[in-house]
Amino acid sequence: MLEHLEPLCSLYGISGNENRVRDYILSRIEGKCSVRTDNLGNIIAFLKGKKKTDKKVMIAAHMDEVGMMITNINEDGTLSFDTVGGINDDVIAGRQVMIYEKNIQSVVGSKAVHNMTEEERKTPLAVSSLYIDIGAENKEEAEKFISPGDCVTFMSGFARLGGGKVCSKALDDRAGCAVMLDLIDEGVEYDTYFVFTVQEEIGLRGAQTAAFGVSPDFAIVLETTTASDIAGVNGAKKVCELGKGAVVSFMDRRTVYDRELYNLAFSLAEQNGIPCQTKTLIAGGNDAGAIHISGSGVRTAAVSAPCRYLHSPCCVAQYSDIEACEALTRLLITGINEL
Repeated sequence: MLEHLEPLCSLYGISGNENRVRDYILSRIEGKCSVRTDNLGNIIAFLKGKKKTDKKVMIAAHMDEVGMMITNINEDGTLSFDTVGGINDDVIAGRQVMIYEKNIQSVVGSKAVHNMTEEERKTPLAVSSLYIDIGAENKEEAEKFISPGDCVTFMSGFARLGGGKVCSKALDDRAGCAVMLDLIDEGVEYDTYFVFTVQEEIGLRGAQTAAFGVSPDFAIVLETTTASDIAGVNGAKKVCELGKGAVVSFMDRRTVYDRELYNLAFSLAEQNGIPCQTKTLIAGGNDAGAIHISGSGVRTAAVSAPCRYLHSPCCVAQYSDIEACEALTRLLITGINEL
């Protein structure tokens, strides 16, 4: 799976501009399954299994990542921008970023510390006070290269950390995409739809149209989810922990998950020695929020890899947890079809 994970995370693709990620995925699944791309840009792939089924099962993961978009070119040649998706403002300042449609490297700047008032130093930086610096001398020069609406992502390399951990931008949710590519490569027991969605980070938009197009009976959403297992965080506020396996949710801010599928996941994990945990805090949401209420309703489960520092340039996940997500998803595909 690492063969897929590193190149996927290295690709640039904020919500609404996932072209590079989509092209990579299409190149990797060509000839392995029947594929179509819908009007919004979702990839809908149907993989024949060893057995036919009367149940329609859909596995979904989103291709997009959080990022930024240029909104204005300032007189001094710097660029105003806004965020695309939920990013904490304090992880943006001072970062190297890429205006990737134009292949322009740049940096996010802010007011110099020595020019700040005492009150300003105590106040967290807001996006409105930041700017992107491409090195232009003035507005006229910047306009030769940049246009409002240009897409921006963090520049950060893929790194292997100690203890079997990996670090990169966009682990949310290229990890889920990597799992699906691996499942497609290896084949599945029953006929299965694999859907790579767009625009999850700005409102689950791709999942809504994809679920309408596929009309599944069951869905498994593959994701990453917030892990706060760091010093100074105790009890339920840890949410989940790296190294303790796949995370199966019972509820988040968008979905109450199918109870039978929730129990099935833990039963299969226990029977097969797959590490598995649940979230200890009701928070967040994912494509399941749109999928489970589509059509006449879809019985849905979410299987996630715990991840520290989500929506930042340096997300951290445990590789063994992602492997556990893949192993559990494979069993769930079979288990759902044999309910």
